[in-house]
Amino acid sequence: MAENTLDKTIRIGTRGSKLALWQAEAAAEKLQAAGLKTELVIISTKGDQVLDKSLDKIGSKGVFTEELEVSLREGKVEIAVHSAKDVQSTIPADLELIAFMEREEVNDVILSFDPNFKLDRASKALIGTSSTRRKALLRKYYPNVTTAESRGNLQTRLRKLEEKQFDALMLAYAGVVRMGYDNLIVHTFPADEFVPAAGQGSVAIECARDLEPEVKKAIKNALDHADTHTSLLAERGFLRTMEGGCSIPSFALARLTDEGISITGGLISLDGQTLLQETLSGSTEVAEKLGEQLARKILDQGGDAILKSIKAQRSEV
Repeated sequence: MAENTLDKTIRIGTRGSKLALWQAEAAAEKLQAAGLKTELVIISTKGDQVLDKSLDKIGSKGVFTEELEVSLREGKVEIAVHSAKDVQSTIPADLELIAFMEREEVNDVILSFDPNFKLDRASKALIGTSSTRRKALLRKYYPNVTTAESRGNLQTRLRKLEEKQFDALMLAYAGVVRMGYDNLIVHTFPADEFVPAAGQGSVAIECARDLEPEVKKAIKNALDHADTHTSLLAERGFLRTMEGGCSIPSFALARLTDEGISITGGLISLDGQTLLQETLSGSTEVAEKLGEQLARKILDQGGDAILKSIKAQRSEV
């Protein structure tokens, strides 16, 4: 890679959890390899501060990103680094996502300190998770399992697991392996059955739209992984059209194929009783439109009724 001649320090906005810092440092290393100077700026978000409520109770839109976006607007940082699955479906007009870093394996996994832990349809385990999608899919495929709210960073959740507040934890493989806890994985869910949240496994890079073009270009060249970016365009097209954040049990996974791109996505009711899932394929040039088309198909098949039911249930709480 050619040496970069920009005499500018790229300030990287990040949350302060160990996983967020791992992601920010991974971005910093790539920027430094491209000849850019970097500095990490730690910013606390509402999602980090409010840990006694589930995400859908505190309003999940931008819960892990809003404060980072304020810093972008105020020019305190050049880029913000996010877990791509935490980024709200619609980005404010004055900001943009310029890069998606190479994706890790996308699967959901179960962690337990008991190496003999087994998950099957007869299991009556108590599983910690704060994801509405994971809770709903567990209700469908493992009806005897119960779930408990599990907020906080990975280390906090593992401490709760060690204290036997749950029998096991359900998490994304990407975060687990990045933190070095893959030795605790006792079950891996197939991604075609437990389809992940849009963006799961990737790191998104956000900046102000008016960031200097040459700086923006240098950052994109250093951090963007083209195949991951194409897949995420499709998944985020789906998410935006569904108007779903991380409190809605929707899911989407796009993969590149020899012919172009294929995206599987859908929605599940909170009780796990109704699952809508479809797959569409097309050319990579229309990846985003393919995601939008898939979402409209799911909504037309009854997804709109599921979303209305979810909103009604939450307004009653």
